[in-house]
Amino acid sequence: MQNAETTLPLRLWTVEEYHRMAEAGIFGVDERVELLEGKIIWMIAKGTAHRSAVGRTDKLLQNRLGNRAWVSIQDPIQLNERSEPEPDIAVVKVDPLDYADHHPTPSEVYLIIEVANSSLKLDCETKAKAYSQAGIKDYWVLDVISRQLHIFREPTQEGYKDVVILAEDATISPLEFPDVQIMILEILPPLSRC
Repeated sequence: MQNAETTLPLRLWTVEEYHRMAEAGIFGVDERVELLEGKIIWMIAKGTAHRSAVGRTDKLLQNRLGNRAWVSIQDPIQLNERSEPEPDIAVVKVDPLDYADHHPTPSEVYLIIEVANSSLKLDCETKAKAYSQAGIKDYWVLDVISRQLHIFREPTQEGYKDVVILAEDATISPLEFPDVQIMILEILPPLSRC
């Protein structure tokens, strides 16, 4: 009799192999996938609340940070040789070549923000652990359903030591830009009018 808790050995992919698969056309044109911890993950479809929050956050960060950082929307970040997620928003160092020769790596990342409407568990658990293990110092998950912001800081190999959940009326600043005050209401989608 086989134990129900037996873990199957998995063939994990590298970023290089993942890129070769994409170049070979293995993924369909309309397939949205990302590589996380060697596994190819289907990206969850984005609804209007998600799109609104990403757009609002992008515009706010562009305006407040100016040319002090590069704001990247749904573009790859290479965490290590087995993870290349595409966070909703990544605030990264300005690169003289505009990242034409590589994707940003953890040492170039100031802040990662994921927007969750149906992906809260994935973002707060699986992605949080991957980002923490890569040393991402400032990771936020904007929960558009509960209208809260989950703040993850102090990365370790086991996960983030400091996790705080802020209500929509709170204000936060990115670690690298303490002068930039962001009211959570400013990045959440507006409530619909009745």
